[in-house]
Amino acid sequence: MSQVPPYLCSEEDDMRALVIDDSRAMRTILTRTMEQLGFEVSSAGDGQEALDAVQAGPKPDVCLIDWNMPVMNGLEFIVEVRKHREWRDITLMMVTTEAEQANIVRALAAGAHEYVIKPFTPEIIEDKLAMLGLL
Repeated sequence: MSQVPPYLCSEEDDMRALVIDDSRAMRTILTRTMEQLGFEVSSAGDGQEALDAVQAGPKPDVCLIDWNMPVMNGLEFIVEVRKHREWRDITLMMVTTEAEQANIVRALAAGAHEYVIKPFTPEIIEDKLAMLGLL
């Protein structure tokens, strides 16, 4: 069985996702979902940890962000990411229990591209990512 030459294999082609949630169980669920969709996944337990990860690189293609977290919440994370021109191409998707219309509007106005309300199914995540052109 022949191997593909290394110059044809590029990690640059891998889509990267950053899962940001203070719940270990939710990080595991979202990580599995994203891996099954072909993403290379890293995770963070709060917005500040996620911001540090984005700064350290490699830059994620998409972030799945909980709203309610310690240290820095999801909305604050979105606002911080959007302050940086070099990060404007990161797709930001809230995945949260915050279901009030006012919060959805706030998140989208701050720069989120999509909003998923927990509980969700893997198909909902897949559909949103496809709609955003990431699948």
